[in-house]
Amino acid sequence: MRRLEIIAVEGLGEVKPGDPLGRLVVEACARQGLAPCDGDVLVVAQKIVSKSEGRAVDLNTVTPSAEALRLSAELDGKDPRLLELILGESRGIVAKGRSTIVVETHHGLVCANAGIDLSNVGVGRALLLPRDPDGSARRIREDVRRLTEKTLGVVITDTFGRPWRLGTTDVAIGVAGFGPLIDYRGGTDPYGYELKASVTAVADQIAGAAELVMGKTSHVPAAIVRGLELPPHEGSARDLIRPAEDDLFRGGR
Repeated sequence: MRRLEIIAVEGLGEVKPGDPLGRLVVEACARQGLAPCDGDVLVVAQKIVSKSEGRAVDLNTVTPSAEALRLSAELDGKDPRLLELILGESRGIVAKGRSTIVVETHHGLVCANAGIDLSNVGVGRALLLPRDPDGSARRIREDVRRLTEKTLGVVITDTFGRPWRLGTTDVAIGVAGFGPLIDYRGGTDPYGYELKASVTAVADQIAGAAELVMGKTSHVPAAIVRGLELPPHEGSARDLIRPAEDDLFRGGR
């Protein structure tokens, strides 16, 4: 019988700059009697990764540029200091309207506000995405392996909205230890039809599933997903990003 388990890792506490996330996760697992196993996937919320890497910014230290001030007037008075941070974290603006700005980050992610978060970080502060989420995932994976002698996959998640759909869901912005895509192209379905476009974003599916136990307000920033068979090759969350030239909605073919 195929079975998938998603186990919340609780009790990590407030994460501070410089905190070793791998060790914090291993210690939290030990306190709740949870032993990581080979083949597990550790899912970690971006927010604690950014906090540990010192990516919090005091908005009072930000001086808006002329471009940020112009955008603020255009976007219903959106905080120009936040807009200045968004511009600094972005390659370019993809869409904007009302009080929303969607950009392409330096990582290649297309998302609102360059993924910058204002919640659960303190009044007047903003939290930027990790500079290298894949690198962060690799470091956490190596620390867990060193401390437990177990080999896990790691997914770092963030919450994204989606075109055409209401509500948000978590997606993978950092991956280590497995391939984030399962490519079924070239195979056949049970009726013999050749699959030509079936590529499953398994890392995003893991992120969305883990969010069910992590939640948004329950202070559970990590989970272990157990029971998956994953692509064994080493991959990157960048593999999940559709190139602009192939994106019909950004002028691609």
